Amino acid sequence: MTQANNQLRIIGGQFRGRRLPFVEQPGLRPTPDRVRETLFNWLAPVICGARCLDAFAGSGALGF
Repeated sequence: MTQANNQLRIIGGQFRGRRLPFVEQPGLRPTPDRVRETLFNWLAPVICGARCLDAFAGSGALGF
C-alpha cells in the first residue's frame, strides 16, 4: 500500500497516477487510494459530470 511509503496516489484527472508525499503525523490516516477509487466508481453513474472538492484534506489527493 502506498501509505507505508508516506505517499498518496492521485486516482483521477490530468495528474492521475502521480504520487504525493506527506509528512507522518500521529493520528494522520489518509484514505487509501483503493478506497477513494472504489467510492468514485460507485458514485460515477449517479454524479456524471460533477466535480469534487476535497476541502478538508491537506494533501489534495481528491482535489487535483
